[in-house]
This record gives sequence, C-alpha cells and structure tokens, in this order.
Amino acid sequence: MLALQLLCNGIVTGCALGIVAVSFSLVYATTKIFHVAHAGVYTMSGYVAWSLLRHGFPAPIAFVGAIAAATALGALIQGVLYARLERRRATHLVVLIASLGTLAVIQNILAAVFTANILQFELPWGSQVFHLGGNVRLTMTQLLTVLVNVAAYGGVMWFSHGTILGKQIRAVASNPFLAEIVRLQPRRVHIYVMAIASALVCLPGILVPLDFGLQPYNGVTPLLTATIAMIAGGVGSITGAFVLAIVITELQNMSLLFIPGEWSIGVTFFIFVVFMLFRPTGLFAAAR
Repeated sequence: MLALQLLCNGIVTGCALGIVAVSFSLVYATTKIFHVAHAGVYTMSGYVAWSLLRHGFPAPIAFVGAIAAATALGALIQGVLYARLERRRATHLVVLIASLGTLAVIQNILAAVFTANILQFELPWGSQVFHLGGNVRLTMTQLLTVLVNVAAYGGVMWFSHGTILGKQIRAVASNPFLAEIVRLQPRRVHIYVMAIASALVCLPGILVPLDFGLQPYNGVTPLLTATIAMIAGGVGSITGAFVLAIVITELQNMSLLFIPGEWSIGVTFFIFVVFMLFRPTGLFAAAR
C-alpha cells in the first residue's frame, strides 16, 4: 500500500511540476531567456493569495487576484528588464545574471514583508481527506492540484494550436527573424508569453503551498526539477515537459522505497545525465 500511496503522491506533485515545466518551456522556447526569476513569480503568487485570504477575501477572489498579480509581474519583468537588455544587445550570461538578481530581490522582499517562517493557509476544506481505496488517501488540495493542472495543460495545448496568438507564439519561437519580417512583433509576443507563463506557474504556486506552506525560497527546487523535465522532454515541447515532470517525480517518489529521502533528488540528476548522454535533444524533441 505504501507503493500505491507514493505513486498517487507522485502524480499529484508531478502534475504541479508539469505546469512549472510547461510555463518555463514556453518562456525559454520563445524568448531564449533562462528565466530563473520564474521561481520568484511562483513563490510570490502564493503569498498574494495568502495575504488576500487573511484580509477576508473569499478563496476564489484571492486566487484570481494572485493570478492577476503574477501575470502583471511577469509582463513587467519582460517589458522593463529583459526587453531593455535585448535592445542593448546584452549577452545571455548578462541576462541570466539579471534574472538571478530579480529572483533574489523577489525572495528578499517576501522574506522582509512576511518573514522567512513557514506560513500556513487557513482553509479547512483544503485538508479534507478522501479515501481512494485501501489505505490510499488524498486531500482535497491534492485532488484539485491534479484536476487544475491537467486542465491547464489541456488549455495550453488548445491555445498553442487553436488560437491565432498561440500560432504567433509558435512562429516567433520557430523563427524570430522571419517573424520580424512578417511583422508579428516578436517583442510584443515575448510580453504575452511571459504574462501567460506567469499566470500558469501561479496555479501550482498557490496549490502546492496549500499543502506544504509558504516560504520565500520555496520556488527554487520546483524550478530546478521543472528545468530538467523541460530539457529531458525536449525544449519547446509542451507534452514533453509535462510528461517528463510526472515521470521524474514518480521515479523520485518510488525511489523512497529503496533509498533515504535525502538522496531521492539524485534520481533527478541521474535521469538528466542519462538523457544528455543518449538523447540530448530530449524525448519529445519533435513534438510541438
């Protein structure tokens, strides 16, 4: 029964990290920016939701407010920081350092305002337990995490292939030079992509802390796993990023049956090394 519980927990965590990987992949494939500050947007969204709840707003309004704040922050980072660095022809290393600095600023502002202590959401319905057969138990928050993030993945797939903006984003990601010639305005598209990715990462940014609580530096580890999933799945592949995030998380969880928990993160890096040796382009490199 322990193995089945770990399997279910892996699906929950994998779906959350899958959306982190999908959103990070959207940004990197389109802008070619290694957007480390994405971890800060992930963490900030949870704090916004928590703060709105503490001020008496209903949960749906608090969550929508957090999504709006994350969307605005992502667009601001692209428009004010990355776009200016691009106009000045900054190198990728300079942009990466700027992103790291932005992450540090966000984390330290959150720590200064809310302290570095763990903050818990006070939502009784979130801890309601459901028995799925045998001794397998999932909370309402965990069930919502799976449903919301799977729906978000489906929404991204539909948006990417079924809308004009989605096709513009794919065109810019595929050939920025040609996109500029045909007046698709890549810089404006970059802002749209950053805003959309920030709204997406807000979903696990709220749902995961409902179970585990908030801390200013919580976003780094999910982003690390999501980055490995994106690379192993194939850069630019939405399906690859989502599926590999689930696979990696499942392998991490199931490894707890054989090795101590502190060593399970080594499974992630082992998978990464294997993919880099035998499939450096990623498992779903051709899927878009």
